[in-house]
Amino acid sequence: MGTSIADLGAEAARQHRDFGAGSLIVCDRLVRIYAAPGGIEVQALQGLDLLVSQGELAALVGASGSGKSTLMNILAGLDRPTAGSVRVDGHDLAALTAGQRLAYRRRTIGFIWQQTSRNLLPYLTAQQNVGLPMRLAGRGARERRSRSADLLDLLGLADCHERRPDQLSGGEQQRVAIAVALANEPKVLLADEPTGELDTATAAEVFAALRTANAELGVTVLIVTHDPAVSAQVRRVIAIRDGRTSAETHRADPGAATDGDPGSAVEYTVLDRAGRMQLPREMTEPLGMAGLVRLQPEPDHIGVWPGDREARDQQSRDQQSRDQEAGNDD
Repeated sequence: MGTSIADLGAEAARQHRDFGAGSLIVCDRLVRIYAAPGGIEVQALQGLDLLVSQGELAALVGASGSGKSTLMNILAGLDRPTAGSVRVDGHDLAALTAGQRLAYRRRTIGFIWQQTSRNLLPYLTAQQNVGLPMRLAGRGARERRSRSADLLDLLGLADCHERRPDQLSGGEQQRVAIAVALANEPKVLLADEPTGELDTATAAEVFAALRTANAELGVTVLIVTHDPAVSAQVRRVIAIRDGRTSAETHRADPGAATDGDPGSAVEYTVLDRAGRMQLPREMTEPLGMAGLVRLQPEPDHIGVWPGDREARDQQSRDQQSRDQEAGNDD
């Protein structure tokens, strides 16, 4: 007896449900399309898959426009996906009501902006800034004072409790911002270029604070960064290109990495659930790989070879014909 459409639908639903089981963050074929002026659609995310486990400290890297900030905004509950699904700590972000989304941002996620001025209220002291999210969550005054002091001390800010932001250095402001983001004991800490406006030494202090939060409090930390000094200090670096995860770099000992030595790092290309992968341009261009390529199965691997010249020439002629027809239409 043949497989029915209902059976195929049930199998697809099962695979969708089982994908990422046990992961804290699950992005399943995530799509985000924006409408730009002139009726143009911009595809910021194009079927992105991503799994992040509880307790990870990972970095997101990619060129401007690759989709990493869009992904962070969706994970933070500040934006909604156009298609696909995203779950964080069991919350289906696409299905949350306005009230549920507010509660999610207060309790499940902590967020740190690159601009220090966006993280702190200028007229409150460091301890008052840290206590504010707890006050909004309905926690008592004694608990707020105790946890605020504990967080500031943990992050090396014991002398800064009563200082306002204008009395703090840029690095101290960002460490206070980390304490603010940790106030309500979130499961995930999202940091969008947290060291982007800081010098090297100060950036190292801020990143050390993020590592402390990860190690001492067990919070999962996801950092968007262009700073190679930051990405070299995490076990997992996730590269995003053209709206999809394209590669990952894993390090056995991030602490051993230096400017001259990346440590024991292994780079992987991501093969997504649709069987797609993005081959690095620095590998394909010297070999003239474009358009059609040939796959050769081997006992323990798959070889990728440039397509035959005749097929590539025909593809080039077809493209030229299409371009010419488009020009005539104009």
